[in-house]
Amino acid sequence: MTETSTPDARRYVPEDPDEPEIPLLGGDVTEGLVRVGGTVRRAPSRNAAYVHALLDHLEAKGFEGAPRYLGIDASGREVVTFIEGEVAGRPHPDWLADEARIASVARLVRACDEAALDFVPPEGAQFVTGPPPPPGLPAAPPHEPEIVGHLDITPENVVFRDGEAYALIDFDLARPCARVDELYNVMLWWAPLNDPQDVAPALRDVDVPRRCRIIADAYGMTDLAREHLVEVALMRTRLAWHLMKHRAEVDGGGWQRMWDEGVGDIIRRRESWLEQHGSDVEAALLAA
Repeated sequence: MTETSTPDARRYVPEDPDEPEIPLLGGDVTEGLVRVGGTVRRAPSRNAAYVHALLDHLEAKGFEGAPRYLGIDASGREVVTFIEGEVAGRPHPDWLADEARIASVARLVRACDEAALDFVPPEGAQFVTGPPPPPGLPAAPPHEPEIVGHLDITPENVVFRDGEAYALIDFDLARPCARVDELYNVMLWWAPLNDPQDVAPALRDVDVPRRCRIIADAYGMTDLAREHLVEVALMRTRLAWHLMKHRAEVDGGGWQRMWDEGVGDIIRRRESWLEQHGSDVEAALLAA
């Protein structure tokens, strides 16, 4: 049986219990996501207690770029504040190519990482790993955790106001990680580190190495992390193919749908692209 953290006992009592529920477009595997007034509600994830404690910590630190955790409603759903702003839907909008926007994303991620730097989960809210991975997986990067990273910084999970990244949403994948993993995740989606046929039309002709450098500089990426970025990208990509296949077979649902729609082929093309162009990315990251 897979261990699951238990959401805390904080109960959310709505001011208007008859307020209508408006379905929201979730991510690739999120189901049952709804907006109710100024709140968002969804079924708790495996690491709900950990995420709730992290959101409480970010609020206590004065970080405004994350939802506020409000409690559990009468239906057992977690309740967080809805953050007004502009979020990229699908198909992705042309403004993803705006270099000023990607720099603002990197600054927001850095601010979040710094706010979470001294986060210590309370008793009963420790991070819970998933079921044992299948045998024969490629090696993961050997870097020790340095921060609690968001690690799911897709265009759908960044809220913009006036063209500037304002908030991160959907902290379900947040966990201890190395900074280079967090930066890889940002570059994966916002550079982007993918074969051009698998990205939005507005991103197919952008200068990816240049955009990686913009992200690195805006975040304040260390020289050592820059040296390891491409290596980490390749290792994470090779590992991702096996993990996605495993999740499709074991968990089904949205994971199976993504696999059936060809996410495995996308990951393989990403690996090939990184092997061909990784040296250009590394050169841009390390240029004086």
